[in-house]
Amino acid sequence: MDPLRTPHQEEEKDEEDEKDDDEESDEEEDEEEEDEEEDEEEEDNSETTVIDGEEESDDKAKETEPQQQKEQAWAPTTYSKFGKEVFCYVGEEISIFEALDSYGAVIWPAALALCHYLETNVEQLNLVDKAVLELGAGPGLVSIVATLLGAWVTATDLPEIIGNLRANLLRNTRGRCRNTPQAAALSWGPDVERIYPRSVYRYDYVLAADVVYHHDYLEELLFTMRYFCRPGTTLIWANKVRFPTDLAFTEDFKNTFNTTLLAEMGEVKIFMATCRETEDHLQHHPAG
Repeated sequence: MDPLRTPHQEEEKDEEDEKDDDEESDEEEDEEEEDEEEDEEEEDNSETTVIDGEEESDDKAKETEPQQQKEQAWAPTTYSKFGKEVFCYVGEEISIFEALDSYGAVIWPAALALCHYLETNVEQLNLVDKAVLELGAGPGLVSIVATLLGAWVTATDLPEIIGNLRANLLRNTRGRCRNTPQAAALSWGPDVERIYPRSVYRYDYVLAADVVYHHDYLEELLFTMRYFCRPGTTLIWANKVRFPTDLAFTEDFKNTFNTTLLAEMGEVKIFMATCRETEDHLQHHPAG
């Protein structure tokens, strides 16, 4: 007991202390309840999806505002979420995870241009229930848009790219599309004849976006395009020219196929191509 207080004062002090303790206890309980409510809200609002061992928590990702800069009219509004790009095509939000350690895991300008072209020209290019093959699909944006437009899509790239490609495909098409897209490994060149025999694999459309850049596989790429572009197949290639080798490839492309320039969007050109060879000629003279 405090020697400076009377017993009555001490009783009042004890009552005040108890009251203060009760108030502090109430405040702590309120804070705990608020924390629990916040935790519950975070648990309810956090959409966690596990695809191929990859866990994603959308609401915990930090959003940043779109950069205020002049862009091409066809470029969609995007923002970053911890390495994730979010786009809107065909009335759907599409989230794409990228990686900076590989050319094949990044979305390039021609992919954006091709997606815009596909969604705004559905009467000329009706993809509903069409068999579509994408070469060099990367993180899969073009294949996702084609799937949302009703196509039966096989997205291909190098084996090390397939895991992220497949995760992006499933994340953005599950429950939204009439056909489930597939991801498959494909290395350009003569080996495609063994893995994709002509008697089994035939496509209505072959898509490719920004597959031509400074690499040593342009001959293999052209071989692969010729192999899959059979009579009845339409090849659509979108490209932004960066190096002299791009121009040389474009000339080889025009000399190989019947080509039409479909659109120019900024520095990106979109070509449509069909094969010049007949079915009989292909059977007796395989591509190459």
